[in-house]
Amino acid sequence: MTQNQNLADLSAAGVSVWLDDLSRERLQTGNLQSLIDTKSVVGVTTNPSIFQAALSKGDAYDDQIAELAERGADVDATIRTVTTDDVRNACDVFAKVYEQSDGVDGRVSIEVDPRLAHDTDKTILQAIELWKIVDRPNLLIKIPATEAGVPAIASVLAEGISVNVTLIFSVERYRLVMDAYLKGLEKAKEAGHDLSRIHSVASFFVSRVDSEIDKRLERLASDAGNDSALALRGKAGVANARLAYAAYEEVFLGGERFEKLKNDGARVQRPLWASTGVKNPDYSDTLYVTELVAPNTVNTMPEKTMDAVADHGVVTGDTVTGKGAESQEIFDRLSALGIDLTDVFIALEEEGVEKFEKSWQELLEATQGQLDEKK
Repeated sequence: MTQNQNLADLSAAGVSVWLDDLSRERLQTGNLQSLIDTKSVVGVTTNPSIFQAALSKGDAYDDQIAELAERGADVDATIRTVTTDDVRNACDVFAKVYEQSDGVDGRVSIEVDPRLAHDTDKTILQAIELWKIVDRPNLLIKIPATEAGVPAIASVLAEGISVNVTLIFSVERYRLVMDAYLKGLEKAKEAGHDLSRIHSVASFFVSRVDSEIDKRLERLASDAGNDSALALRGKAGVANARLAYAAYEEVFLGGERFEKLKNDGARVQRPLWASTGVKNPDYSDTLYVTELVAPNTVNTMPEKTMDAVADHGVVTGDTVTGKGAESQEIFDRLSALGIDLTDVFIALEEEGVEKFEKSWQELLEATQGQLDEKK
């Protein structure tokens, strides 16, 4: 099979193409393998919303849920079994990619229960539990970068477990995440773990930043009659990600603390661009892909965005490196207009956790309904 040229170009520019979706149907029909063969896909991310959508469509899970109901499994155990089975099988599909990339790619992510986002100790315990249940070296455990999540990240990495840090919105929080990664590696080294086998990505949410800031810019223009505010719409998400990449370079490309760990086999924690589906139809549907091309990054895309890139995405090489100053200028202009960026990032984090909690609750209710039917 031939790889799509646009996505192959993206991959050649240093961006790992991951699919932001997983379902049993994709696994059973061979769709996931087809995306590996034709769309340069080298990883998969999941979240509570993705599992909620997968379990609510079709009948791919009916037989297993009926079997679990017969065994008397409760709703939490049912969801844990069903989701970890899918993730384990996806890990197996990506085993060859994992080996060929020396463990960098071929990764599949599963998220801790979003209801634990503000509980450090329970997040650590569930991360370890999920790691043991799936039992695959190419797994990533997703932990949100909440205040409670950051210390959990360090503790889980210290156990030799690979982590996908999710729900990062601000560069300030991202710096704490990188610190937690280094702290985790330092502790893992002390415990005798092989650092070369511990991997991590830091998932920076992109489109949601534009959605929130655009809303505030439009309100500002409407209230104050300041049309100049509208000129900054659609600029913040990419600028924020580019500032994050500049911070990544500072810490991992020559940073003294990482250099010491690198000598023991440590890998960089790659920036991952998440929430890359464009929500505003006025913007290019490949905006958060073609404008965020840089070495050692991951772009996890909904299939719709991946198809758009495959069809008409123009990859012109690195569009990130060296753009820190102009990106900072955009944020300076936003601040000058009165946009409270600290409040923006707090609101986005709270909303992100709430959305995943809501999806998880819907998943619990739908699964409980299926269990009740099959008893």
